[in-house]
Amino acid sequence: MRNYTRIIIFLIAYFGFINIASAQLKIGYILSERIRTEFEEFKEAESQLQLEYRKVQLEFDQMVLKMDSLKQDYEVKRLMALDKGESIKQELAQMERSIQNYQAEKVGPQGELMKKQAQMEYEILGKVKEAVDKVAIDGGFDYIIDASVGLLYFKPKYDMTDDVLHELRNLDSKK
Repeated sequence: MRNYTRIIIFLIAYFGFINIASAQLKIGYILSERIRTEFEEFKEAESQLQLEYRKVQLEFDQMVLKMDSLKQDYEVKRLMALDKGESIKQELAQMERSIQNYQAEKVGPQGELMKKQAQMEYEILGKVKEAVDKVAIDGGFDYIIDASVGLLYFKPKYDMTDDVLHELRNLDSKK
């Protein structure tokens, strides 16, 4: 009986300390999707990437049109039996390889556009991290969580998104 009493007292004290300790934690959250849509630098980077992508797509489409034209020439010459169309056949094969290389070089996983996007995001996310750190330190927060990733419930009073956006704008104006 004595052991049970000690265990019960220990558990009550333990949970009491946990409640006291957790009451001292200050946790806030941000909505990164909102920062992504409202922070001007994100919008500029996305439109710049879209412009680059359109340019690459246009070049790609022109290459495909040229290849289609070569295919039509090849078929005409083959049907008319003017020659076997060997030179056009070789040019077609070369054009297909060029298109595949171009596509891999520009939009593939290791392509120029992917690298450019990664670099832009790295720079912008560095600024977001700096702003979140400043808001957390200034506000005395122990944790700031990204609610866009899967927080199921949160009180609006702990939303630090506006503060982070404000800090991001301050960072931009200082530079």
